[in-house]
Amino acid sequence: MIPVSIQVRQALGKLVLPVLLLLSVGIIIAGQADRRLADTARMYVADALAPLWGLIAHTQTDVSHLVQGVKDARHLAEENAKLQTENAKLRRWYDVAVSLARENDNLKTELHWVPEPTPAFVTGRVVADSGGMYARAVLLVAGTTSGVHVGNVALATNGLAGRVTEVGPHAARVLLITDIASRLPIELESSHATAIMAGDNSPMPRLMYYPQDSRPIEGERVVTSDQAGAFPMGLPIGTVHYLHPGQPVVQPFVQLDKLTMLRVFDFGQSEIEPPDAPGHVPLTRPHRPLALPFKTLLGQGQEG
Repeated sequence: MIPVSIQVRQALGKLVLPVLLLLSVGIIIAGQADRRLADTARMYVADALAPLWGLIAHTQTDVSHLVQGVKDARHLAEENAKLQTENAKLRRWYDVAVSLARENDNLKTELHWVPEPTPAFVTGRVVADSGGMYARAVLLVAGTTSGVHVGNVALATNGLAGRVTEVGPHAARVLLITDIASRLPIELESSHATAIMAGDNSPMPRLMYYPQDSRPIEGERVVTSDQAGAFPMGLPIGTVHYLHPGQPVVQPFVQLDKLTMLRVFDFGQSEIEPPDAPGHVPLTRPHRPLALPFKTLLGQGQEG
């Protein structure tokens, strides 16, 4: 290496920028003077540098993949440790659930428990948000030929959607729980208090007529009640939410504006009839005399 003094280095450093500028101007002028020559030179330079650019790009991609792989490996290690902890907790809960299930079966056997009949159901596709006389209702491709009847309960994958109000041979209309005409008895799962859930055409129905000493709690689960005999007990509906103080509403589990499939259940609530009480005297319709034609009555009056 040739020794160079500091003054020479400083002079060369000051000359680099002007030389590069002059070179650039010269290349531009040469390119304007002979475009064909400039294009040919440019392609030669591009062909010569293409392998270098490809090597740089490939190296950059490999480095990016390597860095991402290290990040993924660290994330997988953390995720694996988290899953192992959750798996251990779930295993303990699984053992508890198996023990409780066995105990429940033994108690049912000792009490001679009569199981409830399994409800029949059909699954249909929601084809239109056609409400008819209702603002919040859907049309289902399943009718009387499929076993659907008025009063059947419509369930989505994660909760109650509504109830069948009209039915034809091949279609049925389901009134959603958010419609203003919807009223159904519910139960607050934590406090076991009963109330009425009333739709108002908004995404979240209102809670009404709940006990004043047992107000709904934010986030409390809401399920159906069998008080009116229209719904079975315990169907999930949603959770309690307060839009404003003192105005509880229900946030449904089901996204009612994105329904594609519904299952229509026949729980047979209308078939459950209470037995007659001892000493009960059935009411009989009073005997009414046969009405005679007006002309006959008129003739009898003339004979009298």
